[in-house]
Parts: sequence; C-alpha cells; structure tokens
Amino acid sequence: MDTITLIKQAHLGDKKARDKLLIENTGLIWSVVRRFLNRGHEGEDLFQIGCIGMLKAIDRFDLEYKVAFSTYAVPLITGEIRRFLRDDGIIKISRTIKENQVKIIGETEKFKEKNKREPTIEEIAKGCNLSKEDVVTAIESLREVESIYRETDSSDGKATNIIDKIEDENKSEDIVVDKMFVEEILDSLNETERKIIVLRYFQNKTQAQIAEIIGKNQVQVSRMEKKILLNLKKKFFK
Repeated sequence: MDTITLIKQAHLGDKKARDKLLIENTGLIWSVVRRFLNRGHEGEDLFQIGCIGMLKAIDRFDLEYKVAFSTYAVPLITGEIRRFLRDDGIIKISRTIKENQVKIIGETEKFKEKNKREPTIEEIAKGCNLSKEDVVTAIESLREVESIYRETDSSDGKATNIIDKIEDENKSEDIVVDKMFVEEILDSLNETERKIIVLRYFQNKTQAQIAEIIGKNQVQVSRMEKKILLNLKKKFFK
C-alpha cells in the first residue's frame, strides 16, 4: 500500500495505517535525529520526540500539496526535536525527569489522537505508569510553573491551552527550518534540475509549460523530473 493511500486512511481514523506510516518512516526519523546527537541526550530519546513530529506530519499533511510527504515531514520532525532541546535548556533537570518528559509528551499525543481532548494529570500518570507527583514535576520543569494543560481564554473567546500558544509562537521557527531544508535540497541540484523543480513545485507549472521554457519536450521533462526526485530521495531520505 502506497504512502498516499495510508495517509488517506490515517486521516479517516485508521490507527493501523497511522502506525504503519510511522514504522515505514523510522529511517527518515533517524536521519534527522543523527543531526542532533552528541548534545547531551540519548539518540533513542530524540527518536521518540522525532516520532511525535512524524505523527503531526501524518495528521497535518494535505493531499493537495505538490511535495513528497517525506519532504513535508522533515521540518516537523526537526522542529519538534529543536523545541525539545531548547525547552530542556531552560532549566537544568535530572536524567529521570528528562525521561519522564519524553514519556509524558508521547502519552499526551497518543491520548489526544484517541480521545480528541487533552488528558488530565491522572490520565497521563496512568498511561505513563508514573505517580501524579512525578508527572507534575516533569511538566513544571519543562514548562516552568505554568501547566501545559491549563486552559485560558483567547482573544476570540475560545478556550486554548499553553501548548497551543507555544506552538503558535514557534511557527516562525518551523518556517525557518523548512526554508533551510528546501535551500539545502535546491543547492544539491545543477542549474537545469533546480529550474525544473522550482517551476514544477514552487510556481505550479505543468510539465508541458516547463518543456517550452527550457526547450525540451514534455516526455523529456517527465523523465528528468522522475530522475531528480529519485536522486533526492536517495540522498536525503535513505
């Protein structure tokens, strides 16, 4: 079953399809994790955080996007790990609390996906097999005093929570990460290849229009595009 079909099923609530997508993309997650090794965290911990980014990518991916799912997912995985490393640097905490934070973040995402609401402290504690005190300590050290589950009134009168507010504030960081990754991809191409990708995926030109612009026929452009994407997949998404 191809990726797009699995994403469609996942969007319809198929948990098996969602889990299969996660498993099939473990190599991609690890390729991102390797960029952040040797920063004081175990690779497995960062992988768990990266999985959260991958799950967000699965849930948010728009099937109308003119981009491969893996290309879309990388900035979300990267952003999730970067936020974790940044937040961890706010306050010095013990190894045990760090491990609990990873568990809590993962359990919260799973609970929200299953129940369509934020979990209570008691529900997190049960899911993570931790005491309520350990959960509170981990949350407070990660977000300082303010609980990530406390709801506040936003300007439009709707209830929101601190996690949502923090994620909104960090959208600009995700955009920067996305831009950096796109630039890295484009820099790896020669002039003709770069022109094809920019025209096709950033200016929404058809293969026929591109063929006219670069002086090729549509069949040649189609073959070139497939070859470029295959090479990019091998280079960036092993």
